[in-house]
Amino acid sequence: MGALLGFDFGPRKIGVAVGQLVTRSASALTTIRSHRNGPDWAGIEQLVREWQPTGAVVGLPFNMDDTESTTAPGARRFARQLEERCGLEVHLVDERLTSLEARRRLGRDAVSLEAIDALAAKLILETWLTDRAS
Repeated sequence: MGALLGFDFGPRKIGVAVGQLVTRSASALTTIRSHRNGPDWAGIEQLVREWQPTGAVVGLPFNMDDTESTTAPGARRFARQLEERCGLEVHLVDERLTSLEARRRLGRDAVSLEAIDALAAKLILETWLTDRAS
């Protein structure tokens, strides 16, 4: 019943959040930049060691017509690799509109795109926590 990490996967950067099953709450944590050859696994593995999560949630991008986005295969691949490399149970959740909502919430306070990605990861994790509680 420990921590969970949430991820807003993108080919260039990955927003990360941390949350708790007990409280069903989440907080934006950081944004990790990807390299040419893929995610910064050293950075991700460091977060896993630090937070010792019991699982992870990865946002799966959908279009408004309920079809998967063109970036969905990358998110699925990232989820599989996360599970294999870090030994975590990984859950996928519809991330539709989370980045838009993050931009709306931050508004002029958005100091960087990284802040938007981390907040989107928080929203993804909160969606999964809420759905699980229902």
